[in-house]
Amino acid sequence: MRSPKRLRPKGRTPARAPEMARREETTRLCALTRVEKPVAELIRFVLGPDGVLVPDTEAKAEGRGVWISLSRDAVAEAVKKKVFARSLKTEVHLPDDLPGLTQLRLEQRYLNALGMARKAGQLTFGATKVQGLIRTGDLIALITATDAAEDGRSKMVGPLKALHYAAAEEEIEGFEVPHFELLSSEQMGLALGLENVIHAALTRGAAAQAAVEKARRLALYTAKPTEKDTDRIAVDGDLLPEATDERREIHG
Repeated sequence: MRSPKRLRPKGRTPARAPEMARREETTRLCALTRVEKPVAELIRFVLGPDGVLVPDTEAKAEGRGVWISLSRDAVAEAVKKKVFARSLKTEVHLPDDLPGLTQLRLEQRYLNALGMARKAGQLTFGATKVQGLIRTGDLIALITATDAAEDGRSKMVGPLKALHYAAAEEEIEGFEVPHFELLSSEQMGLALGLENVIHAALTRGAAAQAAVEKARRLALYTAKPTEKDTDRIAVDGDLLPEATDERREIHG
């Protein structure tokens, strides 16, 4: 691990594109909770041509939409309380498992984004190469398979924590390298055309940054609330309690 004195600002997460910043500033009303939130914390649903409700994960489909908080539990509750029919003021046909379908769509978006990052040369595989990127700070996100061995995971997370501590000591503003543990090695391997993917890292670039944003949305959707959470996402999808909120997305 490099000395904190040598930590360079170049490792910080790149600034988000103006379009993405504008998108996050836009707010919509959650039809379930009636609370206004940034669209980054919501997901839109629309009626398809056949009258079946579908998740509009890109929020670009034509027609009137219904916005729900980006949470699997919230979508399930909206189904239970018939929020979609009430909001759209029409008969709505629901898929057998709308929460599951929504998660599948978010996973597909994330995997597609990883594929684009790989084509752009902004996705690195393998424990040794990933550890090298962590040592130099030349990554914008660490990715670990959900079925990774605990010792292998620790060898990545420990140095990543040290990298964040070093950045904090140097008072480098905006430095953040999230750690996502959302999909299995088989899921990622199949999508990327590899046997399996255990450890990976996203490096600087537009394609990689897009993958980070999609990973965040999937993590927020699958997060499991606790009695005292702060709406900050942990590495495994849990919402962190106040005591560990400072180290979000990092195993602590």
